[in-house]
Parts: sequence; C-alpha cells; structure tokens
Amino acid sequence: MEPTPTIRSKIETELKQRGYTFSSFSKISGINRGTFSTMLNSNPPKPISVRQMDLITQALGYPEGWLYELYIDECFYEGKGHWKRIKPFLLRCVELGRKDCIQKVLWRLTEDLSYVPTIFELGEELYSEGREKEAIPFYECVIENEKYRHSERLAISQYKRFKACTMSDLEKSLELVLEFTPYRNLLPEHYQLEAIHKITNIYFYLHKWDEVEKYGHELKKLANVIYMDRQIRKGKRRADHCSRAERHLVFYYGYGFLSVSTALQKKGYIKEAKAELEGYADLSWFKGLDLEGEADVEQFRLWAKANSYTLDLLLGNRDILPEYIAFLENHPEEVSSGLITILESANKYNFDVDSIIDKYSERIKRLQESEDVKQMTYYYCYMYQLAIYHYRRGRILKGQKNTLNYLSLSKQRNWFKPPVSMENLQDHMQLD
Repeated sequence: MEPTPTIRSKIETELKQRGYTFSSFSKISGINRGTFSTMLNSNPPKPISVRQMDLITQALGYPEGWLYELYIDECFYEGKGHWKRIKPFLLRCVELGRKDCIQKVLWRLTEDLSYVPTIFELGEELYSEGREKEAIPFYECVIENEKYRHSERLAISQYKRFKACTMSDLEKSLELVLEFTPYRNLLPEHYQLEAIHKITNIYFYLHKWDEVEKYGHELKKLANVIYMDRQIRKGKRRADHCSRAERHLVFYYGYGFLSVSTALQKKGYIKEAKAELEGYADLSWFKGLDLEGEADVEQFRLWAKANSYTLDLLLGNRDILPEYIAFLENHPEEVSSGLITILESANKYNFDVDSIIDKYSERIKRLQESEDVKQMTYYYCYMYQLAIYHYRRGRILKGQKNTLNYLSLSKQRNWFKPPVSMENLQDHMQLD
C-alpha cells in the first residue's frame, strides 16, 4: 500500500522529475535556497507559508491553488491550528473561490471552540471590505458553533447571513427570515433597524400582509424610541448609538408607517390605511435631518401623494383619475404600481379604463423582461388585474390570454408562489 502523499512528497517528486536542484529551483521560484531546503529536509521541517506555496506553484507552472487540499495539514502542524498560517490561507482561498478548502479548515478549527470569536472577526473583516457573500461561510460557522445562544456575536452572524440573501430566491429568503427573526432583538439598534426593514420587504414581496403590518409597527416603534432617546441625550457627551445605521433614522420611521398603510390597504382597510399615510406624508418636523434625511422626507412626501391617489381610487373616487394620470406622467417611476391601482379600482367599481391600458401597454410589457423582483411583482399583479378586467367586460379570450401569460411567467421565473390568488381569477372566468 502506497503511503498517503503529503505536500512535501508531491513537491519533491516534481523537482526530481524536472531535474531541479534546490539551487536551481530557488532561482526560478524566488525562494531562498536555505529556506527551501529547511522546508523539505529539516527535522521537523520548517512550515511553508501560503505565499511560498503560491511561488512554488507558479514556478512549476501549475494553476493557482495547486495542492491547497494538502496545504490544510500545514495549517494544523502537529494537530494544532496555527492562525498566522490559517488566516492568510483562508483569505487566499476566498480570493480563489476555494469554498471546499475554507469549509475543511473551518471544520478542523472548530474542534476547538475557542476559535469561534476569531472566525467571527475574520467574517467581519471581509464584510467591512464589501465582500458580504464571501463572509457567509464564516458567519455560518459561528451560527453552528457558538456556545452562547443569546450572544450578540451569534445575532450579528445570523443578521449578516440573512442580509446577504437576495430577493431573487424568495423561498430561500423566507427560510432565512424565519431562522433569523428570533435573533433580531439581540442586535445592536443600528442593525435592528435595517434588519426589520429587510424582513418587512421580504414579506411584502410574498404578499404576507399580516406580517408586513406587524413588522411595520415594530419598525416605526423602534425608530421612535431611538429618536426620542436622541432628543433626551442631545448635547451630552455620548456616541450616537445609531450613527452607523445604513440609512437615516427618518427613513426607518417613515418606512414603518408606509408598510403598515400598505398592508392595511391590501387587506381592504382603506380608511385605516389613510390614517397611517398621514404618519409619513410630512416628516419635515424630524430633527437632525441632513441632506440624506431631507431627500428621504421628500421621497416619502412623493409616496404619500401617490398612495393618497391610490386610496381615493379604491374608495371609488373616479373623479381624481385625470389628476392621477397627470401625476403619473410627471413621475414615471410610479406608473407600474399606479396602473395596478387603476385596474383594481376599475374592477371594483366597474368603470372603463381601456384608453389608459392602451396608452401604457408597451411600457408595462417591458417589465416582463426585468430581473428585479419589485418590477416582476408589479407585472404579475398587473396581469392578474388585467385578466379580471377583461373577464368582467366580457372579453373572455383576452382574459384567458392574460391568465396564461401570468401563469407561464410564474413558472419560468420559478416564483415561490403566485403573488396573488388564482381562485378569484377562476371565479371571474365564469362571468358572462
């Protein structure tokens, strides 16, 4: 039975096959002859650094990462982890996308749980450099091995893994929401704000309006507590505990009201939604606004205007339709959501909006090519309301065409579930 190859035996074999001496190889690799000799011949041999391993690999003409699987043993010489070798190796594996080696190193490291804080720090280092996805394996390692289930370190790891997920996979996002949510209150407040904002967004795209309402209330409550605390402590020598939040505090405060108002609207509580709308329509009273905060205030003012039209239409006030169309012309970014409202209102109160549909049909069709979850959601909801509109006006073939288009796109995009119920469509298909 042949002995298991080691990193040194593989290097020695390469040198012999190519006729290199220590002296000749040191010249082409850039590694000192004496250093190279002690790495292979000393007893015990001198450890090889990952930089030296890369120089050897380059000199022998192999691709980057050659023998990295065997180099893992070099990181745990005599069975003990050596962080001065492990950290550069892990960072190099991150650069090369060697997730297999990263997982093997982390698995061996966590045989000693005292390394968990060190692993967390490396994840934080990568995260702070903007390499959020690359940091995930390190946060997951902390999640699996943290001894203290109520530690801030565990909560932050859960949060940053959750935050790195994309909206493109809503099923996976929901799984992460459910796993992360119990940890949200263990986070520092500046992380809590963005965490609740992201939770609310995911539930919004899944059309889970009870959850949107719940976390909207939670967001505005937390933002208000932080705001009041700031005002009480204003002028005192104390670091602003929310200064590192991703967005201005006024954004989270307004977004809480916006979320609750939207959820109430979707659940059919239009008058209650109007009351919540007042909470974000004018936030100019908010103290401590900078340029970013002022921009947020203006954005919420615009959203409130658009949503005020929405709620009036849903209450049956069709007289505002010309004014609403003029608003949409001046704010084209609101057209997608606006057309859904117009169709929903037309379906509810049975009035004709054919000219509006014709005017914007080409613009709406372009949404089906979008990869953005928000735009995709708009398109699906538009097709749903348009199918109902055609059915109610006796245009059965057009309604069926829109229904099939809706279902086809849902399947193509592997949507977690249709964003609106098909039961109502089936009912409308029976209409004369």
